Amino acid sequence: MNGNEFYYKERYKRNIIIESIGLEKQQKLLEKKVLIAGAGGLGSGVIAGLVSAGVGTIGIIDSDKVELSNLNRQFIHRESSIRSLKVESAFEWIKNYSPKTSVNIHKTRINDDSDAAFFREYDLIIDCFDSYRSKFTLNKICMKKGLALIHGGVKEFYGQVLTIVPEKSSCLDCMFENPEFDTEKTIGIISPAVNVISSIQAMEGVKFLLGMEDLLIDTLLAYDGIKQEFRKISLKRRKDCISCGGF
Repeated sequence: MNGNEFYYKERYKRNIIIESIGLEKQQKLLEKKVLIAGAGGLGSGVIAGLVSAGVGTIGIIDSDKVELSNLNRQFIHRESSIRSLKVESAFEWIKNYSPKTSVNIHKTRINDDSDAAFFREYDLIIDCFDSYRSKFTLNKICMKKGLALIHGGVKEFYGQVLTIVPEKSSCLDCMFENPEFDTEKTIGIISPAVNVISSIQAMEGVKFLLGMEDLLIDTLLAYDGIKQEFRKISLKRRKDCISCGGF
């Protein structure tokens, strides 16, 4: 056994001894590439979850800089990172925590005209944006390119997760036919709610990458942090959906 083999077997030992994972599927995770859209609160939790699980390549897309008000929930950033780009701060966190993980950073903002050719480099996209407009734009890009997407959103004490697989499931535009975006309003968010949702997103990501069943396909998982309740809401794909109906 060479040094790298020993390193990986020891680092991910607790994953490997899970019967449904084992050495073969752990190796599969090391070969996978995941793009995390947003390096804020949800992004912090998803990055930590997927890097800890052993996903081999992490891509991060974000154009924002770290601000002091981010630090109530964005734990991969530090006060010394304020005014630094979030993707660079996230890169540093990953490399300190897991030096052998490959990291790609994309310092850009997506819009309806984005080519986003680099999206095709990844096996899965995870929506950690905090802007509703960006979430729906990301949904359209993923549906157009045929890329699986795990959506997550948080507001105050509440959150939701949905796994979207093109040609097989409903998407965000199936849920909201004519969404309205209030881009000026800053919403409150409490860190534990963010951690719950990002952990579920990361778990869905691992399940998808390993080809496991029981994903949140056509099922919106809604979380109420006040009542500590989860609710599953069944969804249906709309044939007239502007993003996925024509595919």
